[in-house]
Amino acid sequence: MGACASKQARTTKQYKENYDDEVTITVEKEQFMDEFFHQVEEIRGYIDQIAENVEEVKKKHSVILSAPNPEGKTKEELEELTLSIKRIANRVRNKLKIIEQSIKTEDNENQSSVDLRIRKTQHSTLSRKFANVMTEYNEIQILFRERSKGRIQRQLEITGRTTTDDELEEMLESGNPSIFTSDIISDTQITRQALNEIESRHKDIIKLEASIRELHDMFVDMAMLVEQQGEMINNIETNVVNATEYIERAKEETKKAVRYQSKARRKIFYILICVVVLLVIIAIIIGVTVPS
Repeated sequence: MGACASKQARTTKQYKENYDDEVTITVEKEQFMDEFFHQVEEIRGYIDQIAENVEEVKKKHSVILSAPNPEGKTKEELEELTLSIKRIANRVRNKLKIIEQSIKTEDNENQSSVDLRIRKTQHSTLSRKFANVMTEYNEIQILFRERSKGRIQRQLEITGRTTTDDELEEMLESGNPSIFTSDIISDTQITRQALNEIESRHKDIIKLEASIRELHDMFVDMAMLVEQQGEMINNIETNVVNATEYIERAKEETKKAVRYQSKARRKIFYILICVVVLLVIIAIIIGVTVPS
């Protein structure tokens, strides 16, 4: 009788310990997911903030393009917006990479759960949202560059200097607008205003190109945020190979005429940006639709 009671007591104690362990694990999981969803909301808020800043950048671009000599304050505000977007985008990218690394670790340990699937879905959704807003930002940067270049070309015409698109790209590539303005001897007020605007627009484009290059690097890194499996990897590798072959052909073409070399390099650079952006979007979409 005593032995039976002792055995029952041990069984009850073991059951209580197992129950306590299960409760502890459940509570820890709930706390972990609460923290994860807090991260999701934080990242979503950052992305929304970038989107708002992008809209403000559009407005600043319109103001700058509509005025012959925009106020310094407007340009300063544009630069602050650009720095803010860069700072927040890097923050989002780093947070997404941390989540992605956590997901990879659990995948390598063959841990499959509802929580893990939820985190994968949230990560893919945020990555796609982030890619969309940064793609829009990249597009308006390139559009602003083209419109600024158009303004420079029109101002050169006012001074009596007609330039082709190739010559204008050469000027922008050199970083020195005086190669086309040094021989302009007219000293009328209209000419002076035109020369001032040419110099101002040229400085804007130089700053803009630095920002576009940073965006290109970010897009390359963003491609690594998306889990790539099976056929998706093959498709992306094929696209990269095709893009590389196209670039090599473009390089061969530039050897035929030295005077077009600068423009060709610039076009290749923008082709690379477009290819990388396209691959990021394809990878993110497939990452969402392909089951893990």
